[in-house]
Amino acid sequence: MRTTLTKAGCLLAGALLCVAGAPSAVPPERAAAPAPAPRVTAADPAYKILAFSRTAGFRHSSIDDGLAALRELGGGNGFTVDATEDAQAFTAGNLARYEAVVFLSTTGDVLNTVQQTAFEQYIRAGGGYVGVHAAADTEYDWPFYAGLAGALFHSHPHNQSATVRVEDRAHDATAHLGRTWQRFDEWYNYRSNPRTTAHVLASLDESSYAGGTMSGDHPISWCKDYQGGRAFYTGGGHTDESYTEAAFRRHLLGGIRWAAGMTEADCRPETGYVPLFDGSGTAGWKQAGPGSFTLNDGTLTSQGGLGMLWYSGRELTGDYSLKLDWRTDGDDNSGVLVGFPASDDPWSAVNNGYEIQIDATDAADRTTGAVYGFRSADLAARDAALNPPGEWNTYEIRVTGERLEVFLNGRKINDFTNTDPARSLAQGHIGLQNHGDGDQVSFRNVRVKTSGTTPPPGPRTGAVRGVNGKCADVAGGASTDGTHIQLWTCATVPAQRWTLPGDGTLRALGKCLDISGGATTDGTRIQLWTCNGTTAQQWTPHTDGTLRNPRSGKCLDAEGATWNDGTRLHLWTCHTGPNQQWALP
Repeated sequence: MRTTLTKAGCLLAGALLCVAGAPSAVPPERAAAPAPAPRVTAADPAYKILAFSRTAGFRHSSIDDGLAALRELGGGNGFTVDATEDAQAFTAGNLARYEAVVFLSTTGDVLNTVQQTAFEQYIRAGGGYVGVHAAADTEYDWPFYAGLAGALFHSHPHNQSATVRVEDRAHDATAHLGRTWQRFDEWYNYRSNPRTTAHVLASLDESSYAGGTMSGDHPISWCKDYQGGRAFYTGGGHTDESYTEAAFRRHLLGGIRWAAGMTEADCRPETGYVPLFDGSGTAGWKQAGPGSFTLNDGTLTSQGGLGMLWYSGRELTGDYSLKLDWRTDGDDNSGVLVGFPASDDPWSAVNNGYEIQIDATDAADRTTGAVYGFRSADLAARDAALNPPGEWNTYEIRVTGERLEVFLNGRKINDFTNTDPARSLAQGHIGLQNHGDGDQVSFRNVRVKTSGTTPPPGPRTGAVRGVNGKCADVAGGASTDGTHIQLWTCATVPAQRWTLPGDGTLRALGKCLDISGGATTDGTRIQLWTCNGTTAQQWTPHTDGTLRNPRSGKCLDAEGATWNDGTRLHLWTCHTGPNQQWALP
């Protein structure tokens, strides 16, 4: 599965000298998007799954369609499906035959104590679990199962269409989807929010349908590593028609492949990250050197070079975690550069920062996961975590002081400490490399979280960046008391120039960011107002990326779910979603 190709030609990172005559840089937002090429990945080895559909409560008519879909998916993707409603299949010996067990809309108490113990042992030995729809309406009195499933059923409204927000476009269950997914189904409300214990792949936009009860943060599909095993859950699959829907079938297949260990993903819980690139545009990014990146389907893809697309909108200081998703189409070369000073010369990043390499076929200190030219990755750990060309991978690059740790699909593969006094990891910009003609590497969902540090004291001035890379903006540039604050495409204008004087206020145009009437209710509008020293004008940045009003305990929030130009800002209960993430000057 993780086969690699032999690469001919030179490889970059620090080797910028090896290519001449590269094409001129093209701004990413203007570059023509190429037609997507078909991607071929290595076939999975043959394996078996167990589909379990016993019900001790409500029985879904879609179970038969679900079983038929599983068999068809297996026939085309290398796995065999054994289907049963007999709980006696849950013995240690029998379960050991399967890479994953699918709970297909099971309901109620379906396993006795002995069978539960056998299944617990199976998971702890590395087994996989796939929960579909009413699998969350199962085994309420079994704490192990509640943790495995991630959340249990509470209620549901009538069947209806809803907008699904795809939060992770790297996992095999969701990589084929766009940033939103319109579906008709029965949408569960859950007894708890799994976000702090599982990695959310997709969530519901509660404003797009009636009957959501999870306060605007409504996960609907997630994955997690659990007590030695893997657990994937999707809330879809109530309707018969779900199982003939191509996008849902591919979603289900991706969950099975991951749970069965056929593909890798970072399924650690993730909160508090601020988007630097979320697919909507390249505001704040600049091209250094030749070549460029295309932007298509929320994806940046390198072309030409040697150059670098770097984030000029923010310099990272102190401790931080940078995450991004990447994919090669074949034997391609790229990298992620960190810790370099602002410059339009890509050599500056090479000479003053560090590159985390993307190229699985070079020498050990210049291959995927290596700190290029300085430290090889743990190759055994890297090989175990690496998805092949055509599939997405996720990097976490974690900086703590001068220590740099690299995680690939959730596994630590490198640990490096800078000792060069001419370089510093504790301060600098980040960039994505475009290596050269023939090297096409794609990137999605670049995000960052700061931790263990607080913004420096004293006045700071600049943009306040939020969801979709847009900026907090004073509507119309007016300075009249009561002018509403909105999201708008970032520009160098006074209406987006905010000053933090160090007294807890945010100021623009000589006035303060203010909560209308000093109210504390969800939905209270945010406005510009003469500075008056009241608690309605106090804002505290938190390390989870939110900006909170201490009096109400609530967050600065971009209303709704589309977040286009003109989206108003208001006060809302904190949930750390993307529309509550703010990057301050």
